[in-house]
Amino acid sequence: MRAPIGDFDEAIPAPDCLDRLTRPVADAVRHWRGSVPAEQILYVETDPQWADTAVFVEHYGQDLLKTSANCVIVAGKRGGETRLAACLVLSAARVDVNGVVRRHLGVRKASFAPMDVATGETGMEYGGITPLGLPDGWPVLVDSAVVDLPYVLVGSGRRRGKLLVPGKAFAELPGAVVLEGLGV
Repeated sequence: MRAPIGDFDEAIPAPDCLDRLTRPVADAVRHWRGSVPAEQILYVETDPQWADTAVFVEHYGQDLLKTSANCVIVAGKRGGETRLAACLVLSAARVDVNGVVRRHLGVRKASFAPMDVATGETGMEYGGITPLGLPDGWPVLVDSAVVDLPYVLVGSGRRRGKLLVPGKAFAELPGAVVLEGLGV
């Protein structure tokens, strides 16, 4: 199947290649609910050596500069308690951690979670974290610009491979909250 964005050799419906995904992401696809059929979530094979954004878009297509998103894990602290959340913004933007995120989580301080916490808590590889398959109860903060795109390139849970997901599907993830201005 031809990928709807980017220049990939092949796009495979994610339910047909669960073995290429980490366990939490495969489980999320396997138990998918929502208005977007799981078959519209596509997996594309990518080479980790081209993970840097500039090299990635040179190799896989310039249109990906405007249609790819990053999922980062943020830790918010208040009164000795830490709360983790995922934030999804377009790759060209940065997460407004100390404004939108901090206020939404109701925490005194927010910062990017350490790599070992992000990977340990999600069961995903660093550089491949995706909003699909996150732990139950986590807020998934999604920038409204992501939801408006027909397809968005995100991590697959591994450094090798990416998912192409209809933007509106992110608004339907468990714990999802669509926010204006999350990405600046």
